[in-house]
Amino acid sequence: MAYKDGRPAPVPAPKKNRKITGAAGEQAAAELLLSADYRIVERNWRCRSGELDIIASKDGVLVIVEVRSRSAGALRFGSPAESVNTRKIRQVRETAAVYLHQTGQTMSPVRFDVIAVILDQAGRPVSTEHLIGVF
Repeated sequence: MAYKDGRPAPVPAPKKNRKITGAAGEQAAAELLLSADYRIVERNWRCRSGELDIIASKDGVLVIVEVRSRSAGALRFGSPAESVNTRKIRQVRETAAVYLHQTGQTMSPVRFDVIAVILDQAGRPVSTEHLIGVF
């Protein structure tokens, strides 16, 4: 398959590979946050509207972190950060609203970050980028 402009359309990775890549990316993201003095509040928090990868806090701000990871071989389809589209942003915001309501934190200051992780063929992070307050 291809896009109208001739670029190849991404081929979905098998579920097992996506889970492994996602878990490795989330672990790298958590380590990055901890090294920057964030406190991890929750990981993989789920409800009917979706999942929040990491919920952290720092300096009185609750930080909702969307982790996007790709293997180095998949970069031809774009960077991990570029995969955060309007549908994903809406889903994360809706899920965060549920989390804030359920935990009684609706008045808390909240920020939405993205951590983009690139993994080598062995699943080790080779690049980790923290984008602060991106949506």
